[in-house]
Parts: sequence; structure tokens; C-alpha cells
Amino acid sequence: MCYNIAYIERLQSRIAERYKEILPNETFELNLPEDFPTYHFVSGFSHPLLPIVRHDGIFLYEWGLIPVWIKNVEMANDIRTKTLNAMAETVFEKPSFKKSIASQRCLLAVSGFYEWRTLNKVKYPYFIKTKRNEIFSLGCIYETWVDKNTGEIRNTFSILTTPANELMQKIHNLKKRMPLILRMQDEKKWIDPRSTKDEINLLMKPYSDEDMVAYPVSKSVNSARKNRNVPESMVQVEYNELKII
Repeated sequence: MCYNIAYIERLQSRIAERYKEILPNETFELNLPEDFPTYHFVSGFSHPLLPIVRHDGIFLYEWGLIPVWIKNVEMANDIRTKTLNAMAETVFEKPSFKKSIASQRCLLAVSGFYEWRTLNKVKYPYFIKTKRNEIFSLGCIYETWVDKNTGEIRNTFSILTTPANELMQKIHNLKKRMPLILRMQDEKKWIDPRSTKDEINLLMKPYSDEDMVAYPVSKSVNSARKNRNVPESMVQVEYNELKII
């Protein structure tokens, strides 16, 4: 699954430039605050606000989708820990996701993501990115939930996952999953609300491992008690006990 990512681009202009071919020409609605964090490592379980790319602009959404039918804030806070990811194979059938996948699809721009390889019962963290793009896109879905008691509006999203490709099978070697990485030429179709179910299903496939780079990083990212949001979380570390992938 995909619960941890790196997002190190703070400037709206860079994100806008990256997605200028698929976004409308009018002014983008997002204005990142000056203190918007750089994430060298961020866990979805902290439910961060992150910029997502919809068909109509760039918006700040909270990681952990809250379905529109959730009745109260207690249920909302509970379910978002279970909806950080949505499996591509069942997303059109699951009650939490089937409304969003039909027409509310978006992109999460990332610098990379983290996954763990288990060897002799020891977990080794890896940082994974694409070769071609400093910023690449994860396929996501989004939803807007309104607290009927307070009127509070919560904009949330979930990252799609697929079966692992050959590279990711070696790293995420227990669950063998990976996030849905979209090719640049497929991004516009993914966020287009008019795309059909058949068209979307064709996009939900493992990304080519030939365009991916993966390397082990410090085990310090294993501990939620430590500050993992540091540049060192993205630095390659050699472990003698690991085989070269």
C-alpha cells in the first residue's frame, strides 16, 4: 500500500508549470501559504493537507477520504484511517469509493514514496521515484464531506493502489502492492470527469519498473517517534545484508 510519501516542492508556480497542459487557463485557486511544509517524509496517518490536481485546478485536500454518506464527525475521523488507499481492483464496487471513482478523480504530485522490504523479519525502508520526472503523479479520488451538526466542510482524497510490478514485488515483498503511478500522457484522461469506466480501468495498471528507481534509506524512518521529515530520509543507505535490486 502507499501510506508514506515525499513532497518537496513548495512553489505553486512549479506545480502549475508541471500541469499546465492539463489544467484550465484561468487563474488557479490554490495559493500555498508561506509556511506550507516541505515533506521529505510524511505519513498519511497524520492526515496532512496536500495539493491535489483536479480537472478544474489545484486544491488543498486532506489525505484520508471521508465518504459523503458518513453521519457524524466520530465516524468521519474513524473511517479516514482506513481510506488512505483504495484498491484499483475493487474501487468501483466499494461503498466508500464508488461515487468518487466515477467522476471525482485527481492527481497527487509527489517527489517519491516509501515502502518496506522484509528480510529475515527485519524491515528495510526504501525510497522510490521515477527516472524521468522530478514531480510525478499518483492517481487519486476525492470527496467533499459536510458535518451536518456544525456545517464544517472536509475535502479529502485517497490514493489508488495496484498489484506490484516486478521491482515493487521485490521491495514490498509481503503485500506486493504499489501506488497507481500515471504516465504523463494519461493524466488528463484520469482527471476528466467524462472518462468512462472502461477508460479508467485501462489506466489502473502497474507502472513500468523500467522507469523507476528504488534504494534503501535510513531505518530511522521506521520510527514514528522520531522526526522523519528531514532531508536524510531521502538519502541512500547501504546495507550489507540486502541483495542488490
